[in-house]
Amino acid sequence: MQSLLNPQVKDIQLSGIRRLFNLIPNYPGALSLTIGQPDFPTPAHVKEAAKRAIDENQTTYTHNAGTIELRRAASAFVEQHYGLTYRPEDEIITTNGVSEAIDIVLRTVLEPGYDVVLPGPVYPAYDPLIRLMGCRPLYVDTRDSGFVLTGEKLKGALTDRTRCVILPYPSNPTGCVVPAEELAAIADVLRNREVFIISDEIYSELVYEGGHHSIATLPGMRNQTIVVNGLSKSHAMTGWRIGFTFAPKYISEQLLKVHQYNATCASSVSQAAAVEALTNGINDAEEMRLVYRDRRDYVCNRLEQMGLAVTRPSGAFYVFPSISQFGLTSWDFATRMLAESLVAVVPGSAFSQTGEGHIRISFASSMETLEEGLNRIERFVKSLNG
Repeated sequence: MQSLLNPQVKDIQLSGIRRLFNLIPNYPGALSLTIGQPDFPTPAHVKEAAKRAIDENQTTYTHNAGTIELRRAASAFVEQHYGLTYRPEDEIITTNGVSEAIDIVLRTVLEPGYDVVLPGPVYPAYDPLIRLMGCRPLYVDTRDSGFVLTGEKLKGALTDRTRCVILPYPSNPTGCVVPAEELAAIADVLRNREVFIISDEIYSELVYEGGHHSIATLPGMRNQTIVVNGLSKSHAMTGWRIGFTFAPKYISEQLLKVHQYNATCASSVSQAAAVEALTNGINDAEEMRLVYRDRRDYVCNRLEQMGLAVTRPSGAFYVFPSISQFGLTSWDFATRMLAESLVAVVPGSAFSQTGEGHIRISFASSMETLEEGLNRIERFVKSLNG
């Protein structure tokens, strides 16, 4: 029977992030600087809203797109914070996290035989979803442009088979942000082309300098752009699984079909909590953002003192230093450091081959954990330097 299984599924590999993470239990006492999970608790007032929803029996199916109250809150939030305007009635869908949002968008806009352009290194979940649609991911190497996709690089990557471009900024794994002028250059390349844009803005509330800019706000770009966002990073709500798609009606009405048959609706209790997060908690991310910024500066300074080349991130909570000077693959570097120094990071190869020669360090951990983790990394680096 095994031969009857879908070969496209069998060809998919486990995420390189999880492959490394799953090794940690084999090393008692190891510190993990791997997973992109906020170390802050969900705000107390958000948890209280969920408790009230349970007590009030808000435990039934909701509208497939989510409660209208939540969609109105999401509409107001993105308009106030980013200048995005989407109608809650027919242009916003509540999903089971941004993971489902990306899945239903790709299944809606792709057909077999087309290409999807994405900047590398990049979050690894896009690739298998693209391949499951019978399409080809095309990576644009951004290592020589500060890990930022440029209009010029994008122009050289487009073909008559390009159906979609993914803009995942602020970036996982690099934390880099596309400057406003470069975003305008990307828009100039894509404007009026029959190419969809997926703008993955899950880290939009965690930008340290200058604020977040969405390509959907630029002239002529709204009609071909699907923005995906959610509450996992901004409100420390990874387990609540609330994401959103923001797209013109002609796209949203098709997305809703796929979402309906995939998941029916997001958790009703989580939706009630999300309303609280987006209204009374509209600025909850600010305190976390300031703490992350201090951690970023500490981690980057320590790595630079070790002699590692670092592109200082402008957003998210990751640092992506180069380890190419040691002559090891990123997988060998990470697994050796885990075994020898009891600290876990993610090999850069988890983020496509354009990530090779780097490691990803998450600073979504307490300062105490970061200090000890960096001490262990420093000892390992010194052992390699002899």
